[in-house]
Amino acid sequence: MTFSDLEKQFSVELHAFYAAEEAAMLCFLSVQHRLLWTKAIYLLNKQDLIADADEAYFLDILGQLKASKPIQYILGETDFYGRTFRVNPVVLIPRPETEELVKWVLGSFSITNPSILDIGTGSGCIAISLKIELPEAEVFALDISADALALAQENAALHEAAVRFIEKDVLLMKASDLPITFDVLVSNPPYIALAEKDTMKANVLANEPHLALFVPNNDPLIFYESIASMAKEILKPNGFLFFEINERFGTEVVELLIKKGFKQVALHQDLSGKDRMVKAQWLG
Repeated sequence: MTFSDLEKQFSVELHAFYAAEEAAMLCFLSVQHRLLWTKAIYLLNKQDLIADADEAYFLDILGQLKASKPIQYILGETDFYGRTFRVNPVVLIPRPETEELVKWVLGSFSITNPSILDIGTGSGCIAISLKIELPEAEVFALDISADALALAQENAALHEAAVRFIEKDVLLMKASDLPITFDVLVSNPPYIALAEKDTMKANVLANEPHLALFVPNNDPLIFYESIASMAKEILKPNGFLFFEINERFGTEVVELLIKKGFKQVALHQDLSGKDRMVKAQWLG
């Protein structure tokens, strides 16, 4: 089998799940992960024969993809903000929208030596990216899941990012549970109502952690309410709060923050034109 044959087999066997272009990309990602090839090398060598051990590896990946397992979990890694992060089914797979959130945070303030708290850190991609881009910052990352924090610590070590991790349930914790106050809070909390399950892709429902995805139908803003209330106690005067949000609840999140006394509340769309992020300032 050549690499060209392999790409055709990916396209044929994954046609029910992915467009031909997506299937070809999944084939390339598999080859890249195994052989450390660039796209240019892959294209130049598509007619080469594949070694038996490599062929077995690629066909095993194909089988897992047919079983609806995301490529990021199969390979154990994904790209985020120009860097590779380890992922597994205890954390959400970082999305491009969250990269946009990081970019917005970085471009929104010019505080010297900022203190930053990432709530619901998961893989640690937000906190670690902010620490790398702002090496003078003091960055903390909080999550309810010990398993998620263990993976986030692996990612921090991988990128030599000095992030401090905290295991807490943000719905139950108190401001006094935190060691310092902060200039910036950022959070991508669970925000998908259980009623939206039917609209989601099967591979997301079957593989990604529901703890990090879903909120009750009757209280979809539960995390925003809790975090915003605590932010009033743990943000320094003129500190900033950033949220990634469900596109359905942009207006509601803005209204919640205004009612709690936040100023300069701004709703921001992602590159797809969906309401996806909110920024607010706490004057103190």
